Amino acid sequence: MKLSVIVCTHNPRSDYLSRTLEALGSQTMSHAQWELLLIDNDSDEPLASRIDLSWHPEGRHIREEELGLTPARLRGIAEAKGDLLIFVDDDNVLQRDYLEAATRISVTRSYLGAFGGSIEAEFEVEPDPRLRSLLPSLAVRGVTQAKWANFGIESVPYGAGLCVTAKVARAYAANTRGSETRRCLDRRAGSLMGGGDLDLAMTSYDLGMGVGLFGELVVTHLIDKRRLSPHYLHRICVGGNYSSHVVTYLHTGIAPRYRGATGMVVDSLKQMVRTCLGRLSSPPEKAMREAERLAARDIRLLQMQRKIEIQQI
Repeated sequence: MKLSVIVCTHNPRSDYLSRTLEALGSQTMSHAQWELLLIDNDSDEPLASRIDLSWHPEGRHIREEELGLTPARLRGIAEAKGDLLIFVDDDNVLQRDYLEAATRISVTRSYLGAFGGSIEAEFEVEPDPRLRSLLPSLAVRGVTQAKWANFGIESVPYGAGLCVTAKVARAYAANTRGSETRRCLDRRAGSLMGGGDLDLAMTSYDLGMGVGLFGELVVTHLIDKRRLSPHYLHRICVGGNYSSHVVTYLHTGIAPRYRGATGMVVDSLKQMVRTCLGRLSSPPEKAMREAERLAARDIRLLQMQRKIEIQQI
């Protein structure tokens, strides 16, 4: 088996990207067994002019002019030659045996189309203790024991260190190229959507395969202090939960319950009562409720559009 390691980046923080590449350079797996694709997603200064990949015999700079994480991932999929694709963000530090462990899992569990592992946080500054409940929105996740599934979202891996078979990646690419909805599910310009990785992994279900999480796969996520502000954490929690609802609908047809204006008024009244009693909703509860409302509204629009398309056919 040959691996393709795909690093998608846009105007990266140089010290973080250096650590990402250093960790890849020190992998226990021989460089001859995997290729490295650095996808420069329209960075202001082309990375090929300042990032040296000559240390890797199969390292390549690839420039993608269409801005957005999804176009960058699609370009990586189109260029990759491996049987297993591993997506690494520009602020991810892989454990030294990550590629070896991923290869072993892929060979021994061929029924999995996508899998990942533990994502540990390394904060530039210590986060406010009052905001710690929002930190899972930054893709921080501990995995203590292996688990896998062929339905649902609990065992779906995140984008950091995401391992996907070439078959699943190609099916995802085919689904996404013609779908504006899918192309909008991830980071683009100022958007903090975060469902593209879930959509990619859950394509496994469409092909009769499963997804999984494994403790032996460990990634350190380097978290910039700017990402620890209350405003950013709220926005990324809303964006991530919103897009996960949309992805779940796309793959299962299950949509969050939408209660309309009456339900929103009831929520507001409940919130007033909680405030009077000194029992305010937690930050993630507020963000998830907002995400659910927005997703339900937009999924209704998608459903209406689908009915119109069926009628036209």
